[in-house]
Amino acid sequence: MIFQVSHTTSYNYENDVTFCHNITTLKPKTLPGQKLLEYKLEITPNPTEISERLDFFGNWITRFSIQKQHTKLSVTAISKVLRDYDLQPKIEDSEKGKNITLEEALVALKKNEEDIIDARQYILESVLIARISSDIKDYARVSFKPNRPVYEAAYELMQRIYTDFDFDPEFTNVATPIHEVMKEKKGVCQDFAQIAIACVRSMGLPARYISGYIETLPPPGKEKLVGTDASHAWFSVYIPGFGWVDFDPTNNQVPKNQHIIVSWGRDYYDVPPLKGVIYSTGKNTMAVAVDIRPAVDVIE
Repeated sequence: MIFQVSHTTSYNYENDVTFCHNITTLKPKTLPGQKLLEYKLEITPNPTEISERLDFFGNWITRFSIQKQHTKLSVTAISKVLRDYDLQPKIEDSEKGKNITLEEALVALKKNEEDIIDARQYILESVLIARISSDIKDYARVSFKPNRPVYEAAYELMQRIYTDFDFDPEFTNVATPIHEVMKEKKGVCQDFAQIAIACVRSMGLPARYISGYIETLPPPGKEKLVGTDASHAWFSVYIPGFGWVDFDPTNNQVPKNQHIIVSWGRDYYDVPPLKGVIYSTGKNTMAVAVDIRPAVDVIE
């Protein structure tokens, strides 16, 4: 499947902004099962300075600054992405990866192989996933037993979060602590991913935050509306003997062709789509519109 993705973030400022400096993390990755075919970033007003590079985690980021007065800012990323889940390595085909237990995985993670050293950074606390509470550890222990395969435990954890937590976009924001989400059992995809990551890390295993998109399908007989798709988040667990395996607790599924990966990091703090600073006073409003659909037109 080839998808065309449009992601627009718009700001309206109460008073003039005289200077802003921003970082975007909007360019999808190329990796097994996913290929970025085309990409462009449209910014209004035109940036005074702009540059692109890979960050520490291997994500594409764009830095830009606008050094003239403006009351509006619009950032649109347009991508064309080929997704083919059949080209991804499958843990079901790896006898070792599929069956490695928690106890065995913890021993394997002490090795000094390059991929394991890289994965170990995702065991540590991060900005939004720190001071993991006993409630989260207890919740994780229900699924993760010493002699149980890690994949089986992580899959069950995904299912439990899907069942136990309610999707409530009014309850949380990007700064809501995970212990509040755990206590109230509600939030959004970002929260569910971070709860899962906290659970996995509490067991001594690496887990990372995946930022991307998911295609949403309209009801039967209804036309798909522009802007009804969304930025999405899920989690990934490192399983020694295989590698990273993704899980989507918001939708209770292993991500396949409907999921498009943009970036990954320790938590949301590492990979927000757009962040920055401005010189201004007064209030501002933000609007986000995301649209994903099978590609028809070529990006010019």
